[in-house]
Amino acid sequence: MKMEVAQVEGFFTRSDGSFAFARWGRPVCPVVFGVDDATLGVVKGAIAATCDLAGHEMGEMDAELGSNLMMFFFSEWAELTEVPGMDRLVPDLAPLVARLESVDANQYRFFRFDDHGAIKACFVFLRMDRHLSDVPAQTLALSQIVQSMLLWSDTAFRDQSPLMVRADAAVLRPDIAALLRAAYDPVLPAAAQDASHALRLSARVQTQSGVLQ
Repeated sequence: MKMEVAQVEGFFTRSDGSFAFARWGRPVCPVVFGVDDATLGVVKGAIAATCDLAGHEMGEMDAELGSNLMMFFFSEWAELTEVPGMDRLVPDLAPLVARLESVDANQYRFFRFDDHGAIKACFVFLRMDRHLSDVPAQTLALSQIVQSMLLWSDTAFRDQSPLMVRADAAVLRPDIAALLRAAYDPVLPAAAQDASHALRLSARVQTQSGVLQ
């Protein structure tokens, strides 16, 4: 697997030109709201598979937060304002909901970080409009989990999905799988603000190969 340093850097360079890398610094302990049992199994299976690929632990309960990866599936953004305690989880909830409604968004995620800059929580919101509803559950789950495992650039997947189709099933692109594994190399820091970090990631990507099964 080969990925140029500039390519790696691009995945973590935001639209304002700043470089920001972060991975989870603790086990991922998920909870999923708004889906049936069958879909819940698909989502948790995707989380487990992605954590396994990255070499990162998936847990049942976070000592500080309980659940630290929260995924919400719903029909309308306004539903969020009716969830008890949601305004404590999401800063400026009402203005955020208004902004997401104004641009007809169907997904939103945000992260919280620990004192070292590592990810300690991620909140994923999916408004199941006709576009997302047409996406197979496994494809949607895998795409969302991959984008929740690292602090990717806001433009990282604007032009190309992190997934590809193989044998009529969506799987992680080989380059993204290799980069994800490299990012969780325990020798590397869990967070970095200097673009030179891309050089270290690129060096490790060269030895990575494979596709998420």
